[in-house]
Amino acid sequence: MININENFLKLQAGYLFPEIGRRVRAFSQANPESDIIKLGIGDVTEPLPDAIVTAMHKAVDEMSVRETFHGYEDSGRGYDFLIDTIIENDYRPRGVQLDHDELFISDGSKCDTGNIQEIFGIDNTIAVTDPVYPVYVDTNVMAGRTGDAIDGGRYGNIVYMPCTAQNNFVPELPTEPVDMIYLCYPNNPTGAVATKEQLKKWVDYARTNKAIILYDAAYEAFISDDSIPHSIYEIEGAKEVAIEFRSFSKTAGFTGVRCAFTIVPKALRAYKTDGTPVDVNPIWNRRHCTKFNGVSYITQVGAAAVYSDAGKQQIRSIIDLYMSNAATIRKSLTGFGYKVYGGINAPYVWLHTPDGIGSWEFFDVLLNKANVVGTPGAGFGAAGEGYFRLSAFNDPAKVAQAMERIAKI
Repeated sequence: MININENFLKLQAGYLFPEIGRRVRAFSQANPESDIIKLGIGDVTEPLPDAIVTAMHKAVDEMSVRETFHGYEDSGRGYDFLIDTIIENDYRPRGVQLDHDELFISDGSKCDTGNIQEIFGIDNTIAVTDPVYPVYVDTNVMAGRTGDAIDGGRYGNIVYMPCTAQNNFVPELPTEPVDMIYLCYPNNPTGAVATKEQLKKWVDYARTNKAIILYDAAYEAFISDDSIPHSIYEIEGAKEVAIEFRSFSKTAGFTGVRCAFTIVPKALRAYKTDGTPVDVNPIWNRRHCTKFNGVSYITQVGAAAVYSDAGKQQIRSIIDLYMSNAATIRKSLTGFGYKVYGGINAPYVWLHTPDGIGSWEFFDVLLNKANVVGTPGAGFGAAGEGYFRLSAFNDPAKVAQAMERIAKI
């Protein structure tokens, strides 16, 4: 008799974003004339910059010629030209020195943040911010690292760290022992950022307690405040305790192309049950190369073009467009009397739902009365109830129109 992995049966309802899609489809079918403006799922709307498209076209041509054709990439970690370009542009200017084999190219940070837990023991205790990007929790549920679902959308055996307006959406250090700590800054969904001083506390905690920080920096390109770190490795000692995830999805519009990378420093250690330290880098390398055949040559050429002079300029223009949208949302909602957060160093605006109504109820109000789609805070965890996320990823005219509709509710 074949047995199912019963941990999957512990997962609650549907994954957040498919549930949003289901409700929107049902509304569209019932109201075919409606003009829905989507400020919910964080998919980009601007097309790929010309510098990237040109580079990828050239790579396609190379693939048509025997002498320049590329099959499997030898190491599985990514092509040297992309890895070296990332290190030289994203890390060295910030005083972060990385070795070539500490960086792994992949097809998405969502995949990496979900897969990384495989290399750590099933008995490790995880800590997550609340609200939280659902993938961090759900993949640990699937692995069997958590207990059953309990009230409020939480699971047993997880340490939840509430992030609210009172603590500026940056959690306090846990008061109980934890082993794996998920942090995301700039934060999805709240749009908050963490200062160097705040991250230093986490690094010091992890070093003292032999824990590992899983640091999702997918939105670092949206940071405009020079005092805010773009990488956790700007913090002294972080290479000993942190894995960093980054993505080209929101930075360069790669949501439909798929490319990201993960940093696993050689100084990072985990431990056997007898306390013997083990290097994490070769373990992740083995997992990565065993289960993943690499990102396509064409995609990696496009990713390298992100760092060309033309690519940097074109991408900055797109990021500025999205952040202008965020400013429009913030200003408009504030004027309507909403309490709003984020949207300054991140493409997400986090708002209190009005009059104490639930976040899914507010979702339905926006959809039915304004034909605007956002993301209910409850979908990100118990502490997200009473909040709502709006994304800046859309055409500026559409964003302005959405604000006009919300004003009329």
